[in-house]
Amino acid sequence: MQDLHHRIKNCTLCKAHLPLGPRPVVTAHANSKIVIIGQAPGTKVHASGIPWDDASGKQLRNWLGVSNEEFYNEQNFAIVPMGFCYPGRGKGGDLPPRPECAPQWHEQLWDLMPNVKLVLLIGMYAQRYYLKKDAKKTLTETVDNFQHYLPRFFPLPHPSPRNRFWLARNPWFEMEVVPELKKSIQEILRA
Repeated sequence: MQDLHHRIKNCTLCKAHLPLGPRPVVTAHANSKIVIIGQAPGTKVHASGIPWDDASGKQLRNWLGVSNEEFYNEQNFAIVPMGFCYPGRGKGGDLPPRPECAPQWHEQLWDLMPNVKLVLLIGMYAQRYYLKKDAKKTLTETVDNFQHYLPRFFPLPHPSPRNRFWLARNPWFEMEVVPELKKSIQEILRA
């Protein structure tokens, strides 16, 4: 794992496309139990180098029902985004994750994490990549059918403050899905 971490941290595969340059943000451990696959780091995470070190991360930890200490314990959670570096800014927010990372690195990480019990697929990029034809037409449908993907995958919307309108339109998520998510997380962490 240490060798792979070193190679990832020194990756320059898509350097020419990164406005702030490469700074891969990924954490993993051979004993990781849960893998979080999000989109890509934002500017705050790019600056700190700490995954989910922003308002989205605070909301995600709330949804998971875990403390910062539990969340950042790599034996609990591996954090493997679709794109490891900040991709830049577009019209409606950050650009999509760079397409090079997942095919280049994900499988190598999976090979070194044999104890994974659950994979959280946060956002449409992760859901389409991992669920492929099993993903529903929309993120809302996929998340609403989360039980279909268990016990391996748990699809979630992005916890960004920008998604407040989606959360307001879909109150069932916080009333029905989040309690099931917390229950699943606690069962895995306490096992």
